[in-house]
Amino acid sequence: MSDYVVKMENICKTFPGVKALDNVSLHLKAGRVMALLGENGAGKSTLMKVLSGIYPYDSGNITLFGKPIGNLNPNSAKEKGIAIIHQELNLCQHLTVAENIFLGREKCKQKFIIDNAAIQREAAAILTKLGCDITVNTLVGDLPISKQQMVEIAKALSLNAKVLIMDEPTSALSTREIKELFAIITQLKNEGCAIVYISHRLEELKYIADDVTIMRDGKFITSGLFNDFNIETIITNMVGRTIKEKYPRITCPIGKTILEVQDLYSKTMMQKVSFSINEGEIVGIAGLMGAGRTEMVRTLFGMDHAESGKIFLDGKEINIRKPLDAIKQGIVLVPEDRKKYGLCTKLPVRDNIALPNLDLLCNKIEAVNQRKEANLIAKCINNLHIKVSGPEVAAKTLSGGNQQKVVVAKWMGRPFRIVIFDEPTRGIDVAAKVEIYNLMNELKKKGVGVLFISSEMPEIIGFADRILVMCEGRITGELSGTNITQEKILTLATHFKSKLAV
Repeated sequence: MSDYVVKMENICKTFPGVKALDNVSLHLKAGRVMALLGENGAGKSTLMKVLSGIYPYDSGNITLFGKPIGNLNPNSAKEKGIAIIHQELNLCQHLTVAENIFLGREKCKQKFIIDNAAIQREAAAILTKLGCDITVNTLVGDLPISKQQMVEIAKALSLNAKVLIMDEPTSALSTREIKELFAIITQLKNEGCAIVYISHRLEELKYIADDVTIMRDGKFITSGLFNDFNIETIITNMVGRTIKEKYPRITCPIGKTILEVQDLYSKTMMQKVSFSINEGEIVGIAGLMGAGRTEMVRTLFGMDHAESGKIFLDGKEINIRKPLDAIKQGIVLVPEDRKKYGLCTKLPVRDNIALPNLDLLCNKIEAVNQRKEANLIAKCINNLHIKVSGPEVAAKTLSGGNQQKVVVAKWMGRPFRIVIFDEPTRGIDVAAKVEIYNLMNELKKKGVGVLFISSEMPEIIGFADRILVMCEGRITGELSGTNITQEKILTLATHFKSKLAV
């Protein structure tokens, strides 16, 4: 089938103070994957929310299966065969996996009696098709981010959609889960499903993309066959300039030990861990999903109670019982799940940046010094190039990448000795990643200890000075210099007893 199933022509959408879409067009064919690319804030997700009925559009034309349509709502979009997998998880944490997958479409035995057995049976079949080992009666809130992402994907697949929108579907998935998802995408293509695929992991697109549309600053830039573009051309069109160095690593003299962790252990961790961080280096933590990386840094930051172990900062033993203790001692965390732990999404950007810094912004009578606050917020927004019309804008309205920048920005206004980045570049574009890397480099030059968790192998190899590899809750090896290779990392990450010389 060669006819377009979706034609979006000259779509415009304006939010207060921001023109999110400015005459954007997109054409989608059945049985093909359209890679929709652009920087954070380029308008990709907004365009797809228009197509899926979440946002009304101001002007333009949409043709679906050859018929002109007006503004949709989420229910009418589903009825017409459009499903969307959101970048930000859209699940009910207090409901089970099966209940989330069929929420609003519950199967009934009689008119008003929900058939839970049928819901669980069909949910299990969809998850099996995806290759997931998730129990359908598990509460979604008890699942890690990667499993929640698979539930979101299963929810969309349950709709048997003719048009499927995938917004950063692999950002929290393991390598195995990504391969299984790509197999499903191939199957859906063969069945005639039209797919819009949004991703900042450009390297993965070669396995699934047929066509490409690139946006920048709310405008259409170019489109064509994916094979007619190379990665460098795509990046240049996305950011409007050439990115010369993907991983801008700098070299600094190795100074004294800033942080030393001895036999740290909590109930969320499987094993005791010990490591150190020195001035002048960025220490990466590698490992497969479930290796215990996030649990370790949560314990270090005081989010999980440490049962045993010692922590030394600049040679002095410190006691961390809660996050506030860590912050006061000079240890800060950019968490893996920014929506759950990093942001108050309903509050404005101003409050998100100011809240963890009230001890610095308040005067003697515990009133906020508004001049200090305004200066701090302006500095953070400018230094991290956060795309926002003003500090009063709610954090939930920002793109995923700009939300991540706010999470990072809130720590930049206070002094600290150690900063922990847990998957800091997940779901953000190439240019924004370089900005995060450059920020890490600046901290490194200032003698701040940087601990950096990443599931992207090229990223952690390309940027970390020293890598600790974890498997089954233990640090199974340490690599630095020429010893850092993908093969050695994978060996340490998959074989509990293996050891490699540094």
